[in-house]
Amino acid sequence: MLLLSLGQGAVPAFLAAHAPTDRPLTIGYVPDAARADAGAWWAVAERERVAALGHAVVDVRLTGSAAAEVARALDGVDALYVAGGNTFALLDALRTSGADALVAERVRAGLPYIGSSAGSIVAGPSTEPATLMDDPAEAPGLTDRRGLGLTDAVVVPHADGKLPPYPLELIGRTLDRFGSDHELVPLCDDEALLITGPGWKVVESA
Repeated sequence: MLLLSLGQGAVPAFLAAHAPTDRPLTIGYVPDAARADAGAWWAVAERERVAALGHAVVDVRLTGSAAAEVARALDGVDALYVAGGNTFALLDALRTSGADALVAERVRAGLPYIGSSAGSIVAGPSTEPATLMDDPAEAPGLTDRRGLGLTDAVVVPHADGKLPPYPLELIGRTLDRFGSDHELVPLCDDEALLITGPGWKVVESA
């Protein structure tokens, strides 16, 4: 797994090391964290940056999909990119579609997972630390905030405070409030968390 804050500089090497090399790659793009702002410049720009990597990109929309549809979509991709936006909207889409169990199963079986911001947060055991950064009201139907549990770490993205919605004061409050109950990993926007086995390491991702 590769868990990004914002920058995607670590993605090409990750795909070269962990995705198939005997054919052109197809990346499944999960946009549901931005479902309330699908046309926003930042949501459009993120997908364009993924497409600029030079691989085929297909949308894997979870909202309104059944588990069988998601499973078929996952069958056709070589890596999964779970984009940024609202963490709780994304978690709700994963839950209501049944994709939470499917994605966790496929990643444990070897499907490369790339998360960005919200997509990185949901990979951990809990999304609770995101409650100060994202509005849980975007997903009023959620009954709990368990993540996918693919790692023990909970990423705190944008930790350098350079992205205007997430100033350093907010990052500091998040770390202070949730740091005693969760294994938090603050990531600057030019860093990523690389997980290839037991443990993890922070790598550059400008």
